[in-house]
Amino acid sequence: MKIIQESFGQIDNQTVFSYTLVNDHGLEVTAINYGCIITKIVAPDRNKNFENIVLGYDTLNEYVKDSSYLGAIAGRVAGRIKDGSFELDGTEYLLAKNDHGNHLHGGIKGFNKVFWDAEIIEDGVRFSYKSPDGEEGYPGNLIVQVTYTLNNNNELTIEYAAQTDKKTLVTVTNHSYFNLSGNLKRDILNHTLKIQSDRFLELDSEFIPTGKSIQVEDTPFDFTSERAINTGVTSTYAQNVLVGEGYDHPFLLKTNKDKEINLKDPESGRTLTIETDEPAVVVYTGNSLPSEGEFCGITSRKYLGICLETQGLPDAVHHPHFPTVILDKGEQYSSKTVYQFGIEEN
Repeated sequence: MKIIQESFGQIDNQTVFSYTLVNDHGLEVTAINYGCIITKIVAPDRNKNFENIVLGYDTLNEYVKDSSYLGAIAGRVAGRIKDGSFELDGTEYLLAKNDHGNHLHGGIKGFNKVFWDAEIIEDGVRFSYKSPDGEEGYPGNLIVQVTYTLNNNNELTIEYAAQTDKKTLVTVTNHSYFNLSGNLKRDILNHTLKIQSDRFLELDSEFIPTGKSIQVEDTPFDFTSERAINTGVTSTYAQNVLVGEGYDHPFLLKTNKDKEINLKDPESGRTLTIETDEPAVVVYTGNSLPSEGEFCGITSRKYLGICLETQGLPDAVHHPHFPTVILDKGEQYSSKTVYQFGIEEN
């Protein structure tokens, strides 16, 4: 495994470094120690053309200004928290409100906008960050580690770990936008998706879970068999229309070990298989991507990428029947997601 460290730019006289992991097959994954952002994943298509398959920018300054969480770690809590507040043990905590009066992806300066310490390890890089007590309103000093490793099975593994000195909330995810066409040649509407999930969470008008889960059967949310993304974008089903024609929903993953998510681009032949120990995956089809700006020379537009955010359920702190995202002192938060990049021949 080859690991290349390079300077990626400077913020406030502090150098940001990129770390490129290259396996024996030429698959490349590049991440930076600002936001733990994955800036590039280079993978072959069925004709052995190696191209980038995630949305990214050419410069650090573009990542600093980015509001779409491109490739970044979202936290302390990924997703929305209603009204930007919650209660633990009788104490109310007020969080930064950065989404129509609600809290989103860790707040105004979440994990995506901070410097992380980086350590090159065998087959990868480990990022560490200490989130101080009160940061963005959260209680407790939280020590977080995010580890990216790559192997010769074309598997990128992301492992998360955290400890706190005071009861707090934590569930983090990687917010990469995948586009398997390569170098953003096409949007993701003709990609197909398959998820081992028979229920998804209903959202309200502010994209926050109502607490109700809905059976996917006979809806555009039924990905138990391969389904093209565009069937949900063109649908008149209320939950698709609500989020801007598409998906921005948590899918509940089955409780057995077969928690697989499969994304394919039929034209290039590229495939992505995701396995996770998380209870959910939020499928976001880029419905709110801006219609201005560029990603490495390609004009931004809706549906240019799809996020598959493996995580705990959004707003779980307000729904006792959801799996908890509370982390107590002395407990260890840990999570693991594996992304395998493949090719489907004609």
